[in-house]
Amino acid sequence: MQARKKYILIAFCACWLLLFYFGGAQIRQLKFLARRQSEEMVMARRWPAWDDEATLKSFVELPGGGEVDAGLRESPKMKRENRAIVYKDSRCRMETCFDLSLCETRGFRVYMYPQSRGDKVSESYQKILASIQGSRYYTPDPHQACLFVMGIDTLDRDQLSLQYIHDVDSKIQSFPLWNNGRNHLIFNLYSGTWPDYTEDLGFDVGQAMVAKASFYMESYRPHFDVSIPLFSREHPQKGGEKGWLLYNNVPPRRKYLLVFKGKRYLTGIGSDTRNALHHIHNGKDIISLTTCKHGKDWEKHKDGRCDRDNQQYEKKLKPSGLRGTKGK
Repeated sequence: MQARKKYILIAFCACWLLLFYFGGAQIRQLKFLARRQSEEMVMARRWPAWDDEATLKSFVELPGGGEVDAGLRESPKMKRENRAIVYKDSRCRMETCFDLSLCETRGFRVYMYPQSRGDKVSESYQKILASIQGSRYYTPDPHQACLFVMGIDTLDRDQLSLQYIHDVDSKIQSFPLWNNGRNHLIFNLYSGTWPDYTEDLGFDVGQAMVAKASFYMESYRPHFDVSIPLFSREHPQKGGEKGWLLYNNVPPRRKYLLVFKGKRYLTGIGSDTRNALHHIHNGKDIISLTTCKHGKDWEKHKDGRCDRDNQQYEKKLKPSGLRGTKGK
């Protein structure tokens, strides 16, 4: 009996030893596999694993420890701030960005910067400068002026144009009288380039007033900037010879108060302005005749008014040809 108990005890201990040995090996193997799988997952997240990873700069982490997804999302406030950077002085008004005291003490006198040697000047800008120089407001002394006009031609700011002037920003910043554009007037007819025509002039206008054609409402500064018509280089500098002005009545005693005949741009810069002014045509004292035939592919952008506009445009501009014309 004692021998039988002894054999049973030995067999029981042997079973426990075998279970501990093989079970422990399986547990160790499972732990090893789990640790290896975890390391592989970490390496997969860190791929590629460069040898000199410690010396490489991370371009994923944003300044201040922000998250990438949160940084990529642009809130309306951020959009307004970014726009404020582009148009730094978009809130300029006469009382904030123009020194009226100069005009009070000196009178309204205009100084024109001398042109630098080698600078290209278009025929249109030359007419503007000549008109200023020939007016009674011109002064050759900058210390007697309250308004300043640059000699650099800024009418055409299309980078694809032959009239485009490079390095305007560096040139105007070197002017001693620039003063961030305060009391300056800049003229512009064309801005941006094809296909996305923008308001970018290629230089910082600062606090200068801008006399510009085809203004966008977003960049126009009310009671500060000046909206001017788009005129061609063939436009005469003066309206006629001396003695041609017979009447100087305001308003003029004429049948027609306003007459316009030209192209109506269906797309692109200037199209919104001309399309918005068609309603002023009344066929009586205000005549506005436009044609859609502009460019080779104008028919692709044809609208419902084109046929009627083209028909009216082809009529002669005289009372007999306008009797049947009625604005709608």
